[in-house]
Amino acid sequence: MNYLLPLLSVLLGYGIALFLKPKNKTNLKLLLAFSGSFLLSLTVVHLLPEIYKTENHSIGIFIMIGILFQIILEFFSKGAEHGHVHGHEVMNQIPWLLFISLCIHALLEGLPVSHHKGLAVGIAVHHLPIAIILTTFFVKANLNKKAILFFMLTFAIMTPLGTVLSDYIPFLNDYYTEITAIVIGILFHISSTIIFESSEGHKFNIAKVSMIILGIGLAYFL
Repeated sequence: MNYLLPLLSVLLGYGIALFLKPKNKTNLKLLLAFSGSFLLSLTVVHLLPEIYKTENHSIGIFIMIGILFQIILEFFSKGAEHGHVHGHEVMNQIPWLLFISLCIHALLEGLPVSHHKGLAVGIAVHHLPIAIILTTFFVKANLNKKAILFFMLTFAIMTPLGTVLSDYIPFLNDYYTEITAIVIGILFHISSTIIFESSEGHKFNIAKVSMIILGIGLAYFL
């Protein structure tokens, strides 16, 4: 299930965007708010306590490296990791900078999954609305259908690939704590940005707050 959940999540989002063609942006923003709070809660409640049990006193530095690295990735992806894709210009070809940055992001997310089964659920919840938004955007931008399929399939494979690599490459296990700290930094940045960007003008919204509380609660009991 560690491999399947993130993969199926992207494929499900791709299918929803193609066949159901959701047009209600409010529902997608609520789903994003839920996914962001779920991922943030999972990171704070489960991942952080574990890595701070180690004797590595440089954990905070690696978390900050993760945050900085994600900021650099978003320079190329323009925030597609948290559903912010309308700034891209797609002219019937794959936007390679977006593609590469998203694949790196998804690959890194998969590295700690084998040690944290709940993280596979968190990433799956995170990737579902992103896959819907990305596919919808590419369809509206008249991107070739085969190119869309290639993009989404590759994106879907990246997180399971990261998990496989962490399982079978000893080097990644040797530096598991440092790598996890970097991923925590990435998840911190992504999840908090999703929460703040999921409402217009950052106004108080009872539906949004309810979804955030639900996400926090479910992640806590995971």
